[in-house]
Amino acid sequence: MNSGGFFDPEGLSTRIAEIEQLMAQSDFWSDQQRANSTIQTLKALKSLRQPVEQFERGLADTAELLNLTDSQDSQSLNHLAQEVAALEGQYNQLEIRQLLGGDQDSKDAILAIHSGAGGTESCDWAEMLLRMYQRWADQHNVATEMIEHLPGEEAGIKNATLIFKGPYAYGYLKGEEGVHRLVRISPYDANKRRHTSFVSVDVIPQIDETAEVELDMADVRIDVFRSGGKGGQSVNTTDSAVRLTHVPTGLVVQCQDERSQLQNKAKAFTVLKSRLAQLERRKQEEQQQKEYASKQKIEWGSQIRSYVLHPYNMVKDHRTDHETGNALGVLDGQLDPFMEAFLKWEAGRRTGQP
Repeated sequence: MNSGGFFDPEGLSTRIAEIEQLMAQSDFWSDQQRANSTIQTLKALKSLRQPVEQFERGLADTAELLNLTDSQDSQSLNHLAQEVAALEGQYNQLEIRQLLGGDQDSKDAILAIHSGAGGTESCDWAEMLLRMYQRWADQHNVATEMIEHLPGEEAGIKNATLIFKGPYAYGYLKGEEGVHRLVRISPYDANKRRHTSFVSVDVIPQIDETAEVELDMADVRIDVFRSGGKGGQSVNTTDSAVRLTHVPTGLVVQCQDERSQLQNKAKAFTVLKSRLAQLERRKQEEQQQKEYASKQKIEWGSQIRSYVLHPYNMVKDHRTDHETGNALGVLDGQLDPFMEAFLKWEAGRRTGQP
């Protein structure tokens, strides 16, 4: 196993040293926006370098252990095999991290879930997906913050919007964007018939607070209304919820999870700016712009992933062809294999590799 050529710890160290020298200059804090952006870049670079250095130390230790291992001693050979297996696991993780090299991948993520065709079934499916992503976040020490939560009329949810806060949250979650299809025996059907439900998921990176996003307040319509969500009596009896409509683009952002109207408005503007920034990035890339303008309907034939609970158990991603028979595990947040398969598939598309 050789890490040379695949990772560049020396290049990372050089870049980190350059930034640290820049931060040592007396006028570094004269431009607050530039300083904050530089600090975020430094944190991201250090988070990349640390696992690379850890892997290389392990590689050196394993090479030394190999020289000391007695080929006739089964216990020593078993210990060496365990060390090599652990090293392989670290290498695989480094390979995945190497794929998270996009400009936005290191940022926090804003994920929105929208129920589609299927009525109550779809609303229930939307709530199942919400739980799936929350379980994934819990398993990876990623904090979540609910922005919007609109219950369904009978069960489940119509919409939900969350912010995922953690290293490379957007990089890992970006592949979840699209339509998710569920096939199961309906718990709401007295005749126990099989139903198909659809839910769409949107994922965008959260912009930095210091980022400049052009937003003319004259283009924004602000509506306040009484929240119907959780949070206590004061939430439900005051006009604390906020809806922002960006008239030129038609983008709508709603926030109702905080007690204070000011807090809801601030969060809503953060999400709106992030969506506007994402829209602008997509316009700069012709293919992504085309996909955004002709967004598929939330119905049959447009799904990126299918979750089948009857007549068998299977989850299959229709882009990468990655699949598993452990559907319940996936719904419990075990999404890493699908996320990793997407990152490799995405990298293959960029380089023209199959």
